[in-house]
Amino acid sequence: MHFTKMHGLGNDYLYVYGEPVNPSELSIRLSERHFGAGSDGMIWISQSNIADFKMHIFNADGSEAKMCGNGIRCVGKYVYDKGYTDKKHITVETLSGIKTLDLQTVGDKVKSVTVDMGNAELSDDITINVNGSEITGTPVSMGNPHFVIFVSDAENVLLDKIGPAIEHHEAFPGGVNVEFVQIIDKNTIRMRVWERGSGITMACGTGACASAAASVMKKHCSHNEDISVILDGGTLKINAADDFGITMTGPAETIYEGEVEV
Repeated sequence: MHFTKMHGLGNDYLYVYGEPVNPSELSIRLSERHFGAGSDGMIWISQSNIADFKMHIFNADGSEAKMCGNGIRCVGKYVYDKGYTDKKHITVETLSGIKTLDLQTVGDKVKSVTVDMGNAELSDDITINVNGSEITGTPVSMGNPHFVIFVSDAENVLLDKIGPAIEHHEAFPGGVNVEFVQIIDKNTIRMRVWERGSGITMACGTGACASAAASVMKKHCSHNEDISVILDGGTLKINAADDFGITMTGPAETIYEGEVEV
């Protein structure tokens, strides 16, 4: 099986063109960073009956994800760079709906992608008990679930301790992505993430969108202004319209091509 390893701000996946075959098993095996290729999961790209392309996302633990913001940018680069399309405005079918991508190129290669991520769905804050402490956060859906927690110092959050406890908390029966957000200024936030099914990752596109939306809702940031979301792997630009329609712009990079016996 031929695959392409790609990343968006360090959020790395193995990309295969074709319909998924044993996707959960393969994602667990190949995502392992010592005995596999090493990744946060696998993304399968194929033709769609309702969009230009379709993507299936499988996390490192074998679970299927509805959406991945960093992953979908790499899908745009993959299909353009490899000649599956010559369009710079494409649609991609995901389990959270059809997403629209605008590809920015340098020469004949895609360097960055703007994605219409749809509308953020925000809920009132809730407080949960985690490891004996009460934690308050904002539930946000970007087609997948997020719990955004505002903190004074994102760098020193114990992600490996708090993240899994919240992901599997009874308040979130299907699990949840957990974001810790520090407000830098009205156009800049710092975010670290524990991703459902993958653990600590360098970046999370949908998490950046959820965090920016929650920051706007709480009036830390403003509608219709670019918000720089600083992640461990780099920075994404997020914009929240008046109706919380979210657009995301960021890079997409190819790491290497590989083959594996399956």
